[in-house]
Amino acid sequence: QVQLVESGGGLVQPGGSLRLSCAASGNILSIHTMGWYRQAPGKERELVVLYSSDSSTNYADSVKGRFTISRDNARNTVYLQMNSLKPEDTAVYHCYVVVKLTGWTSWHDYWGQGTQVTVSA
Repeated sequence: QVQLVESGGGLVQPGGSLRLSCAASGNILSIHTMGWYRQAPGKERELVVLYSSDSSTNYADSVKGRFTISRDNARNTVYLQMNSLKPEDTAVYHCYVVVKLTGWTSWHDYWGQGTQVTVSA
């Protein structure tokens, strides 16, 4: 029903930058929220940032001032610019969306499969 295509992960040195993108497609009527979670080895999945339809954002304290989310509503795409990366940012980053599908009256959330981000010297 909804496909999420993530890209942009990779290996980067500490202090470097990466830009993730996630494009949503399918029988989408409306998107309420787009954002990112991450999961490091041996840890629970945690919020990175969410971007709601009213343009409000919610960043994890650990990424404030370093990561910036943006959203292209015409393309149903969300981006995550990650600067000043640290080794502790190493994780699988999952795209997350809350959408309403055509013909549906309720909102549903979907997860991307994830893209690996590794920060290492």
